[in-house]
Amino acid sequence: MGCSLVLHQRWKRRDFVRDPASVAQDLVGALLVHHSSPRLVLRLVEVEAYLGVGEDPASHAHRGPTPRNSQMFATPGRFYVYVSYGIHHCLNVVCATRGRAGAVLLRAAEPLEGGSVLQQRRARAGVELCNGPGKLGEALGADLSWNGLDLVRGEWGIWPGPSAGRVSVSPRIGIRRARQRLLRFYDAESRWVSRGRFVR
Repeated sequence: MGCSLVLHQRWKRRDFVRDPASVAQDLVGALLVHHSSPRLVLRLVEVEAYLGVGEDPASHAHRGPTPRNSQMFATPGRFYVYVSYGIHHCLNVVCATRGRAGAVLLRAAEPLEGGSVLQQRRARAGVELCNGPGKLGEALGADLSWNGLDLVRGEWGIWPGPSAGRVSVSPRIGIRRARQRLLRFYDAESRWVSRGRFVR
């Protein structure tokens, strides 16, 4: 943590205007960056794709737009944030086309820069720091005010990172509906993955 990476070619809007599963696969190994002081850089190692209306019973968008999920139907390339179990702020990247809905849940990440800031928020260190969506949200200091933040033009963004040695796919975890669908993608060689390493 503290390697001062040189960043090239931030993701553009068009990179998010794709099928959520395709975006999810490409997010494994990508860098989530916040230009703060100190700068925060995290390598995404585990994500889950969620589809649109009528396509995915586990998706918040499955039954159509609501005040809670409205950001999933908005401009791609933004954060969609929701609260899980009343306490965990979970970060999603909005994708697909505007009005169709789709998102990718950020499940786990490896801190590369700014790790001391993340550790202070979580009062933890090591692989337990960001190896789960709730832990990641807490480490980043996320809250509902982040809902709709622009990843293309804002302080947060996505950059290409070191490619994953092997991107594996598995059923989603931690949900009850449509859990058998192969929409969880992760770096099979990363120790920062949350749990459930089912190599396919």
